[in-house]
Amino acid sequence: MPKLPIFRLRTSEPPRRPDLQYHGPTLAFSDLRLGVDNLRYDVFLSPRITADLSFYLARYIARIGEVESLFSLDPPSAAPAKFLRAVEAAKGKAGPTDLKTLLVSIHLAILNRAKAEANPSIDLLGRLAVLKFIRAELQTQFSRILEQCRLKTKSLEGVPQGRMMQSQELLSSFRVRKKIILRQAGQEMFRLLREIEKETLARTRRSLLGELPADCYRLFLNPLILTEDGRDDYLCAEHYYMFGNFEKDPDRFSSLRRFALNFLRELGYGEEVDDEHLAQALNVPENATALVGTGNGEDLTAEDRNRKDRLDIWTRMLQREDALAHVIASYEAVPLLAEYAPRVNPQQIKNALIFREESERVETMIAEGRLHSDRLFAAIGRVASCRSSERSRFAARLLHDLICYHRDLRGLEALSSGFDSVNLVSDEKVRQLSSLNGMLYEFLPPEDQKPAEDRVLHHVILKADVRDSSRLTRSLMEQGMNAASYFSLNFYDPVNKLLAKYGATKVFLEGDAIIVALLEREGEAMVSVGRTCVLAWEILSLLRDYNGLLQRSGLPQMELGLGIAYQDSPPLYLMDGDHRIMISDAINESDRLSSCSKRVRKKLAPDAGVFQVYSVLIGGGGNNKKNDRASADAGVEEMRLNYNVGGICLSEAAFRKLRQEISLSPWAVSPREPGFAGPWIHEQREFFVGTVPIANGAFRKIVVRKNRIAQVDVRDLSILQWTDRFYYEVCANPAVYAALPSEKSAAAPR
Repeated sequence: MPKLPIFRLRTSEPPRRPDLQYHGPTLAFSDLRLGVDNLRYDVFLSPRITADLSFYLARYIARIGEVESLFSLDPPSAAPAKFLRAVEAAKGKAGPTDLKTLLVSIHLAILNRAKAEANPSIDLLGRLAVLKFIRAELQTQFSRILEQCRLKTKSLEGVPQGRMMQSQELLSSFRVRKKIILRQAGQEMFRLLREIEKETLARTRRSLLGELPADCYRLFLNPLILTEDGRDDYLCAEHYYMFGNFEKDPDRFSSLRRFALNFLRELGYGEEVDDEHLAQALNVPENATALVGTGNGEDLTAEDRNRKDRLDIWTRMLQREDALAHVIASYEAVPLLAEYAPRVNPQQIKNALIFREESERVETMIAEGRLHSDRLFAAIGRVASCRSSERSRFAARLLHDLICYHRDLRGLEALSSGFDSVNLVSDEKVRQLSSLNGMLYEFLPPEDQKPAEDRVLHHVILKADVRDSSRLTRSLMEQGMNAASYFSLNFYDPVNKLLAKYGATKVFLEGDAIIVALLEREGEAMVSVGRTCVLAWEILSLLRDYNGLLQRSGLPQMELGLGIAYQDSPPLYLMDGDHRIMISDAINESDRLSSCSKRVRKKLAPDAGVFQVYSVLIGGGGNNKKNDRASADAGVEEMRLNYNVGGICLSEAAFRKLRQEISLSPWAVSPREPGFAGPWIHEQREFFVGTVPIANGAFRKIVVRKNRIAQVDVRDLSILQWTDRFYYEVCANPAVYAALPSEKSAAAPR
């Protein structure tokens, strides 16, 4: 029995229009100080970084412009100019890797300054300054190389005629291809900038500054940012749509933009908003998908059918404006550019697919270049025979590409406005004046800064204390072993190797303990507490590995307790001859935090759970100041007892500083989470998760537990009451990290 056709009855109500999104790209600063001219922001970039960037830009331009061979031609006399020697020397240097390292270095310096002043606008300002420098330097280096090529060609007078003509052809080609050369060099820089954003900067920014609005940073991922005005046939063909350039072309950007706005008005959107606001709908590519879909012909739902109806309106509008044939030809011309351009202009290739006379002209040019014209004829055939369904797909693709280009062009305009507000300071007098008045934003990597001995702002102390060292020493001696070599090989030497990785310095040894300091200097990343936490975690992880070896060798194992204290000031020093001795309250506090009461350990050892740090008070420490005063008046001495076996205890000041350094997110742990119960754990305990940037794009996740300190009975250590004080543990047990929601399979921080 033949199948009957299916008829769909549509309702008489008009289809509901999709809600459009509206966005106007802007770049706004806040809490920045204007420079000496009271109009712009003064920015000083590292001279070493800018000099190296200039060097690599010159190398890119010389390589892309194919004039490196010109520099290798020997003149009859005279030595090559200094600049030419530099370009020749560049041939032996590694390129993109070194350049990427430079870009990461300056951008991390910018992020560190933004973190130090707690102002994300400084990061935006610094990135704008780097882009402004690169844009200007591309033009400068091209002009400079062009002048050097002229000088080189002139110096070759008197050489054989063939070599002379070769140099003149190279110079002429270099001059004519200026726009192509600058575009390719700019796109190479853009690719590196996009890579470092994805690989390093985005994660570092989230770690240091928390989650920030993405709109401003999306402006820096715009393929047009290193172009002069955003109008380039090759760039548009690669990323968007190759718009027409001639006044008679119906597919010029201005014309297609007008068609798109008329399309929105025809759908009824112009009734709700004015023309300026309506144009903001062309900055959101998702609107194209919501309106017309992709033109793939799907007809599954009512919304699919509505999109198809709207696509028909858009397609007919393009047909009515004589633009549809140009749209189809433009997309068909893109694959031909690699074979026929730049011998044939991209616009000529596109028009050759539509007009017969232009096709004949292009065919002649292709034949003169000894190229095959088969692909050209095949494209002409596809344009002429394009079916209705294919035309719809091209129309849908055009609307999406048009909106993407409209968004990025408006983004480029926002960045250009930002460039006008940046004053790249190069004059030393202006730099000094701006710096003296606190107006200068100076971005220097640590290696370019002045010696920082006298500019230490804060410091962190980490003490790693061996548990029951006397018993351990006695046990070793009873077995006829050397305790000194045991501690040296299994504790001191491995820890010493970690210190350089975190920029830590050893303060002194106490026989069974190591005390190290991380000094926080002006202009640095200001994440000293976070890095100290990761250093402490690595020490414990290292010790676990060594304990496994010791156990297999029949040697006693080692246990540590670690304490981290922070002091919001530089340390003091005593001089013992040439030896400096550090004086700091943080040393005493780290000693208390790393300690472990034998009585508390005896009570907790069997039932400590996954946590390694606990703290209680005996004596005072009530819920309010009145109770504390009453205890003091009664002569009761408050005593804090700690349990710290394989744990990391953080001071309250260090925890507050950590919250300033990185973004700490609350982690709601289920009360039924296996192993998370334990003695002296308050029901309102809190967990925080954060990511610490270490170095060279490495990151480590840490979990911090915040718990109230209990006041306990001196006789049996039972809880009497909870105080208003807290202790903080940097969790070191891998089981804690394995329980994180996104890392159930992880066994350690990453």
